[in-house]
Amino acid sequence: MNSILKNILAVIVGLLIGGIVNGLLIMNSAYIISPPADADLTTMAGLIKAMPLMEPKHFLVPFLAHALGTIVGAFITVKIAANYKLPLALLIGLLFFIGGIYTVFVLPAPLWFDVVDLVGAYIPMAWIGAKLARAKPTQQRRRRSSRTRVDA
Repeated sequence: MNSILKNILAVIVGLLIGGIVNGLLIMNSAYIISPPADADLTTMAGLIKAMPLMEPKHFLVPFLAHALGTIVGAFITVKIAANYKLPLALLIGLLFFIGGIYTVFVLPAPLWFDVVDLVGAYIPMAWIGAKLARAKPTQQRRRRSSRTRVDA
């Protein structure tokens, strides 16, 4: 397979699988840490209404969802990619980071959470995912010709 196509596929699969990990954790967060009483976290309107009732413990699962989704996405991307593995893993982190910025504007979470989430859950986790997958800083290797070069 062409290396460019393989790298594009790696990013797409990394985003999909990372997004699934993120989504599954978010969807099951109420089973992990009970939401505030009478909070409806199944709709965006309910989530916005419940946000002032949430304690710091309620933000643990969303942070883990963002961080683990990014780590898994970067890891998968590195495992599939043909080359440029670390930059592609960091691209996964950047794309999830953009999603995190969007979330900051949509949900009125506390400022401390927004800062911790944006600083800690995306780019650093993409780097960790790449390192866990054994990505090297540079994956492009020059092939030396078997012929020696003769300068005229």
